[in-house]
Amino acid sequence: MNLPEVNVSCEELYRMLYAPIKAKLMMSGIELNVFNQLSEPKSAEEVAKEIRGQSRNTMLFLNGLAACGLIEKHNGLYRNAPIAQAFLVEGSPSYLGEGFAHQASMTDAMLANLTKMIREGPPAKPPEDDADPQKWSQFASWMANNERAGIAQQMSELISLQPEFASFRKMLDLGGGPGIFGISMVAKHPTMRGVIFDRKPVVEVAERFIKEYGMEDRMEVLAGDYNLDPIGEGYDLIWASATLNFARENMDSVMKKIYEALNPGGLFVNLSEGLTDEGTKPDFYVLCTVGWAMNGPMMAFEQGFIADAMLNAGFRSVRSRTLRTGWGPMDIDIARK
Repeated sequence: MNLPEVNVSCEELYRMLYAPIKAKLMMSGIELNVFNQLSEPKSAEEVAKEIRGQSRNTMLFLNGLAACGLIEKHNGLYRNAPIAQAFLVEGSPSYLGEGFAHQASMTDAMLANLTKMIREGPPAKPPEDDADPQKWSQFASWMANNERAGIAQQMSELISLQPEFASFRKMLDLGGGPGIFGISMVAKHPTMRGVIFDRKPVVEVAERFIKEYGMEDRMEVLAGDYNLDPIGEGYDLIWASATLNFARENMDSVMKKIYEALNPGGLFVNLSEGLTDEGTKPDFYVLCTVGWAMNGPMMAFEQGFIADAMLNAGFRSVRSRTLRTGWGPMDIDIARK
């Protein structure tokens, strides 16, 4: 028998095949509140008792979580690795478990008929998809912890380092969701005031966080659809993050609206994905957006799309770079009026 000559390793294919097991282990850990138990070292037997698990399978499950790097095992005792302690312990302001559960179920639903969608195209859009206020309110609540798990701190620091920052008097968090970005940026400034603009069910969530952070005297909300409604005026800074995909087919109009809402010398700063390599990189965004792109018309942005739209709207300069964030590699475009 002559075996084929093979000059590459198939290990990566096996890693892809078994990758869903990591996700299932993590999601079961969230569902069973395992990470809540492991802020301090515990044995498998102790954990099994807490989660009402079978002793042997709990031990195998914990070993699997350790293999994923989510927990650590020393001398038979398990405890959270730093990443799990920071993001998977329920009750923490940076807890991501609820949002991950939502994302996992949404991804499963979107890709359930992947082969069929490849052959036949996107399914009919559910009529309640964009109209359900509860959906938008829940999504904003989930997003709050995603934002305060590090990226809001990173972006507010970046904004505070802009040379114009000290002179800012008023900012807009456009499509701001729960408002964590806007709240964080206003908190960095001694006097600047902020407005959070989003759909009505969403700004009701933002009002809760404004109150939670004691920012009622400096923050307000404005409800509407930025594709259709006025967004206010007299801003020195307008911030947008992962939201302008909803304006892709209306970009010139929305960008002009943003331009006109800024004071002379004002900044518009946008944070979004930027696909490169003919739409194949970064792999993080290609993979996490393929489901919703196949299910409807909303597509991820190619790198440079937002910057070009800024220049077309009349901004005198645009500076762009790619940043490493907790949400993966993202493009930041800073436009000056």
